[in-house]
Amino acid sequence: MTGQGLIRKWIKNQFDRALPLPLVAIAMLRRRFVPGTQLDRPVFTDSGGGYRDPSNTSRDIRVARGPAAMEWLTSHNYRKTTATVMDDAGFSARQVADQFGHSRVSMTQDNYMGRRVANPAAATALDAAFRGAVEGENHG
Repeated sequence: MTGQGLIRKWIKNQFDRALPLPLVAIAMLRRRFVPGTQLDRPVFTDSGGGYRDPSNTSRDIRVARGPAAMEWLTSHNYRKTTATVMDDAGFSARQVADQFGHSRVSMTQDNYMGRRVANPAAATALDAAFRGAVEGENHG
């Protein structure tokens, strides 16, 4: 509501979850660590050390991506990229959904995971399954 400032809500569900960070992220955070930092506070803060307003973060992303050539880039693209990397690495849709905190795998698949190109192995499997029936037709 107007006049209350930024109200921060906890995650969507009642389960707290710890997500391991990629080693590259840990290394970056270690390089940027400032002694005396309170480890129970936000990592990327506003000027007062509190939580960033999401609209300010969106604005900063727009400024960082620059004009025209990168205007398609939004924070949602980062989540889609994460899903693509995990999918390409062979993670199941359930594992990707768990990473995102989604209770419904279908939500993750519909909104974050791309459709795959038709699987050539499917044609091979169908060929093997029906080859005998077709050969029997030709000899009958």
